[in-house]
Amino acid sequence: MADAAPQQFGNYHLLEKIATGGMAEVWRARAYGMAGFEKILVIKKVLDSLVKDEEFVRLFIDEARIGVQLHHVNIVQVFDLGQVDGTYYMAMEYVHGLDLSRLLNRAKRTGVFPVGLALFVIAEVLKALQFAHTRTNDQGEPMRIVHCDISPQNVLVSYAGEVKITDFGISRASFQATTQPDVIRGKYAYMSPEQVDGKDLDGRSDVFSLGIVLYELLTGRRLFKAKTRDETLARVRRGEVPSPRAYRPEISEDLEAILLHSLAPRRKDRYASAAEMLDAINRLMVSENHRATNNDLAAFMTDVVDKAGGSDNTRRVDDTVAPPTTVVVLAAEASPPPRSLATPRDSLEQLTQEWAGIITAAGGEVWEDCEGGVLAVWTDGEVVAETIGMVVDIALDLKERTEAAGYRMSAGVAPGVARLHVDDGRPPEGWELSGPFYLVRWMMNLSAHRGRLLLTEVGAKRVGESRNALLGRVSIQGNRYINLYELI
Repeated sequence: MADAAPQQFGNYHLLEKIATGGMAEVWRARAYGMAGFEKILVIKKVLDSLVKDEEFVRLFIDEARIGVQLHHVNIVQVFDLGQVDGTYYMAMEYVHGLDLSRLLNRAKRTGVFPVGLALFVIAEVLKALQFAHTRTNDQGEPMRIVHCDISPQNVLVSYAGEVKITDFGISRASFQATTQPDVIRGKYAYMSPEQVDGKDLDGRSDVFSLGIVLYELLTGRRLFKAKTRDETLARVRRGEVPSPRAYRPEISEDLEAILLHSLAPRRKDRYASAAEMLDAINRLMVSENHRATNNDLAAFMTDVVDKAGGSDNTRRVDDTVAPPTTVVVLAAEASPPPRSLATPRDSLEQLTQEWAGIITAAGGEVWEDCEGGVLAVWTDGEVVAETIGMVVDIALDLKERTEAAGYRMSAGVAPGVARLHVDDGRPPEGWELSGPFYLVRWMMNLSAHRGRLLLTEVGAKRVGESRNALLGRVSIQGNRYINLYELI
């Protein structure tokens, strides 16, 4: 939320904190000039705890040095790099809108992301990448810039329909060649295989990452994201890409071919440049009549925000969170039977899709899914006992369907409290391993060994004493405990 009064920071007034990350915080700010001139912009400044971290300060300065070289309509502009009372900061262009991740999450509530608009967004990003990849310095020497962190979170969409990439914080450039540390940075689920393996990178790495983004826009599914870091990295290395047409039949074979070309595990098999992929997309948009403009994107964005319950208070790229909300969480996983038993009649992918349909029909949201696994959340928990009772019934329904398909299911159900972002309905970063979300994962893993659905006390009371047994007490915080039950 906005602060009561602006804070003076050098020549700027800090109006409102937009986000806080692990290394920097971002503020909406106002700059002043002659004759009452004012400008709204963004101030990104190093966290106080890191002002003496030489490596991070160097990376921060490198980000500014790269950003200030990139004057392009599809790249967030860097205006200034400075220092106030020992704290480094960057002054940057303010984009009034949402990042692509939040736009996609909102769009899922109202339908699918239109193919034409998905291609338009990707084409705009490709223009920015081609400009960055081919940028030269004042001496005409290639800067060899690679963004290294292309993801939906770093693609901003304004309410005017503009598309801009941001955050060159871990990008590579030629002037860093002798100083760049051998450390893997970035979002693992959007990395290229060569980035995961710590190899030298070129623009084709960004092309691969953007292919992942396009896959997500077209299918609404995460491509490589798994439950653990190691499993996610393993999926990226394997580079196995399920056909997007299996999830969305309207996707043409030609569009699927473009997508798979960008996601080739070996970079020599990918598009040679962002420009080459852009040319392929432009030709496809003409041949398949996927007309889309900035105005179309602006209209779609406004429609999505309005249908999802947006307001002026949520039309910002920020991390504003609502008051604590009661949630009920279900984690479930299917596993193949022993080899001595019959082969399952359905694939894990088919089973997971069936699970998702059951959960959605019951008012739940699937926050994570992979073949044979889901994490689902119900946020309408005003009457917790009734909601958790319903979720227990859903879990039992899933178990029945799972066993009928020839698999075994492990699952945990628990209520809890979480602070949710007002724009996308998700908790702050790191939610996966906190609170009730971590608890149900732990319960699910224990359930796999016990062979029974695990519940907390509220759920156990709902199903009745005759159907459950006390398993034991679990410490959750200091001297706090919860009673754990299993269905019998």
